Amino acid sequence: MSTRTPTRTAPETPLHDCRRAYAATLTDIARADERLVIVTNDSIGSSNLGGFHEELPSRLINVGIAEQNQVGVAAGLENGGKIPVVSCAGSFLSARATEQIKIDAAYSHRHMLLCAQSPGLAYGPLGSTHHSAEDVSIMRSIPEMTVIVPADPAETAGAVRWAYSELDGPAYIRISRMKVPALHGEDYVFTPRATVLRGGGEGGAGGEGGEGADLTIIANGVTVHRAVDAADRLAAEGVRARLLSVPVVKPLDEDAVLAAARETGRIITVEEGTVKGGLGGAVAELVTERCPVPVRRIGVPDEWAPTGSEAWLMDHWGISADGIIAAARELVAGPAA
Repeated sequence: MSTRTPTRTAPETPLHDCRRAYAATLTDIARADERLVIVTNDSIGSSNLGGFHEELPSRLINVGIAEQNQVGVAAGLENGGKIPVVSCAGSFLSARATEQIKIDAAYSHRHMLLCAQSPGLAYGPLGSTHHSAEDVSIMRSIPEMTVIVPADPAETAGAVRWAYSELDGPAYIRISRMKVPALHGEDYVFTPRATVLRGGGEGGAGGEGGEGADLTIIANGVTVHRAVDAADRLAAEGVRARLLSVPVVKPLDEDAVLAAARETGRIITVEEGTVKGGLGGAVAELVTERCPVPVRRIGVPDEWAPTGSEAWLMDHWGISADGIIAAARELVAGPAA
């Protein structure tokens, strides 16, 4: 577990599309390593891979709208010595191609990156047919699958490099198109461990120790900057919140989560996805068995999405700074473990 203190996100803070960092990173890797090949499903534009295709046209294979075939082709390329990157909308990659991911990628132990474009609620008014709220839950259930949900462009680029160079099996990586602020500086180095963004201890909102914190907020992906805002606002109210950014949902940084449970006695999880089996599920499963404490899971409930923009949907389900603050106030008012 590492400690880092990003600045608070102000309304005028520039926002970034993580797909650009994703595409730039793949291009950079491919220039140096001829094994990298991208397999798309008629999604060059939506994956922001136009520049890659222009520079390295022979290294990108477009199979058309055929996601099951897409994963199978990628697995075959890996068997032939390539390191394939599957670039596909998260809703179709995680649901339509589940069997191919399970058997051709994970069971066959293929080193391949399954990159889910526009995941979670990013398709907004297109509705539940296009949302991938359950993708993290599905991928968590597959043996040998690493599951990563980056929070900003630097973490996205770092996750892609790490999965490409350090893993020898499959990884499922969310590539968000919901614009987010930069939480990490140019010196950021990706780690699969949880990172303390707010300690909540003697040092205030940015304190590193976290001793005496009232609760821990655990977040990933596009919810992290919302959690930073919530932690800072809670600190102004006198509520000391430790904030853990957990980009790798599987394997979970169990030491960091258990330390949070022991030391703060209350946990809130926040994710852009279903609370059943995702980040919240992983945390609840762990602490229930090893260190029982009150856990509040914020995310998509067990219901279909109403029609609305991605921002409206996040607010509708309390996946927001206000939602986190409300949950924290309620938890702190009750007993800790």
